[in-house]
Amino acid sequence: MEAEAGVSDIFQEVDEEVRRERLQKLWDQYGHYAIAACVLIVIAVAGWRGYQWWEAKQAAETSVKFDAAAQLADSDKHVEAKKAFEEVARDGTAGYRDLARLREAAALAETDPKGAVAVYDALAADSRFGQPLRDLAAIRAGLLLVDSASYDELKRRLEPLSGASAPFRHTARELLALGAWRNGNGAAVRQWADMVGSDIETPADIRSRVDVLATLAAGGKS
Repeated sequence: MEAEAGVSDIFQEVDEEVRRERLQKLWDQYGHYAIAACVLIVIAVAGWRGYQWWEAKQAAETSVKFDAAAQLADSDKHVEAKKAFEEVARDGTAGYRDLARLREAAALAETDPKGAVAVYDALAADSRFGQPLRDLAAIRAGLLLVDSASYDELKRRLEPLSGASAPFRHTARELLALGAWRNGNGAAVRQWADMVGSDIETPADIRSRVDVLATLAAGGKS
């Protein structure tokens, strides 16, 4: 038995030596590829970490500039605010660029409403802009025009935003009702008032204001 065990140990040692030789040959043949792959992985990870750090730094710097521009707007320094938002829109990170373009138009509206409408229209037509923000730009333009535009013009602009699933439908419908009332179109006021009243998700304040418009229109020209 002891002899058999000794022979078995010898065979195991031989097998291990053969395996070591094979591994050494494989390493001699392909080891440099493995080393290169490891180096590339380390470089890639380091590069990705560096990019993440740079991106976070850029976002933080843009946030500071955006807040400074917002403070100018809140202080009624609209010309300065517009310039500051222009800078963020031009050089800032993606999310802040979109918001800055909207805020730039809002600052411009304080001194040049027509110019602001043109900016909002450009944003609403820009396919690079996210759809919700494009719709918001169209709503903002409607807010600036509701006191002066014809009902047909407001309808052209806002009716596409008044559908059952549109995110800004409540505001769009209120603006259309108000525009119809200002233009003496009582039938259109009632149309939008009915739509506002039948939507259970209509905010209470919008429902109340449109009810007032419908009441006023009922006593005027239809």
